[in-house]
Amino acid sequence: VLQESNGPTDAYAAIAKADRLTQEPESIRKWREEQKKRLEELDAASKVTEQEWREKAKKDLEEWNLRQNEQMEKNRANNRIADKAFYQQPDADVIGYVASEEAFLKESKEESPGSEWEKVAQLCDFNPKSSKQSKDVSRMRSVLISLKQTPLAR
Repeated sequence: VLQESNGPTDAYAAIAKADRLTQEPESIRKWREEQKKRLEELDAASKVTEQEWREKAKKDLEEWNLRQNEQMEKNRANNRIADKAFYQQPDADVIGYVASEEAFLKESKEESPGSEWEKVAQLCDFNPKSSKQSKDVSRMRSVLISLKQTPLAR
């Protein structure tokens, strides 16, 4: 029959532990007890500070989530307003924007010879300084400008 115990299961190991405890000087035994108490106090203190940090982190995370959600709602509202204003423009020829789809489709239905390059020119930004592209597109820009000025003859 097996017996459960907190100490060593071997009888000789238990005797050796008891012998060792009786052979230790009083000062070492006191130091061991004091060390054990100090470690228990440190463990308790670290658990308390860990719990405080967890609560503070949870609170900070909730506040961050609230601020993030508020900012996202503001951005959504601003984007909706900007979208409505953008699509109400007839040509939407502001630099950095492309013409709205409805205006583009309306213009594309008007088929007049030579107006194709004018439509392309409306969609392109021909200002080389405002271009935010990293590639050199000066040759393509010059070709488009020349085609706009003198369209191809058929």
